[in-house]
Amino acid sequence: MTTVPTGDLVAAARTNGRGIAAFNVITLEYAEAIVAGAERTGLPVILQLSENAVRFHGGRVGPVAAAVRAVAADAAVAVGLHLDHVESVTLLRLAPEHGFSSVMFDASTLPYEDNVTATKAAAEFAHAHGLWLESELGVVGGKDGHRPLPPHDPGARTDPDQAASYVAATGVDALAVAVGSTHAMANRDATLDHQLIAALRDAVPVPLVLHGSSGAPDVQLRTAVCHGITKVNIGTALNVAFTSAVRQILGADLSVVDPRKYVRPARDAMTETVAHFLTVLADAQAAVA
Repeated sequence: MTTVPTGDLVAAARTNGRGIAAFNVITLEYAEAIVAGAERTGLPVILQLSENAVRFHGGRVGPVAAAVRAVAADAAVAVGLHLDHVESVTLLRLAPEHGFSSVMFDASTLPYEDNVTATKAAAEFAHAHGLWLESELGVVGGKDGHRPLPPHDPGARTDPDQAASYVAATGVDALAVAVGSTHAMANRDATLDHQLIAALRDAVPVPLVLHGSSGAPDVQLRTAVCHGITKVNIGTALNVAFTSAVRQILGADLSVVDPRKYVRPARDAMTETVAHFLTVLADAQAAVA
């Protein structure tokens, strides 16, 4: 199946009252596991490559993007290709030529007016080149080793009135919001602010995105989708599955040196994780109703 624009996948999920998962890719095995999990469930999925992952690959987006694109093209389900947490304007401008249909441009750490200015320029470039653009307002903490903000810090929550003004001023196609989740959570014990999610849904005309979703329990994710979240970003949960499998195998047999002996089961563990999250999000409406 050919790749499908991210915006189309998000729009369809929103219309059907379901969530769509966007999983972070670090290596080829991640992309393979994500697509395998999606094929197992028969559900669409978004493969997203972050600026951090591009940096991990020596700052060269071409090779890893080509690998992700090839895995997506060979999938039996609809797959969107997305560049995530892009702060570099240079990387943003490389998105069209490397097959991405969408970008999350992240100016969330800037003062509000600077965020608006930078994001508006990013949206104008994106729309001129057929890209769907996501941005962030409020700070979802925990990224790049930064400690999360205290839960009552104003920056730890996205204000609905400000969100409405921001979307109107920037012209973005989707908005990532701060509603209680945190990046890089290895434990699934986050409590989301569902009343705020509903208020944000009513305040802005574009789909809402939840970052740091690995730390939220299934019931929290289902409820969040029912209250207005559409795109759900998941990364750390795959890292946990991968690393746990590798540790188990290498810890049990110190003679193992062939990476296929531990990378294959690690990839399989990620596939199980992907299938689980996809099913949770697809069943969200029925499960909470």
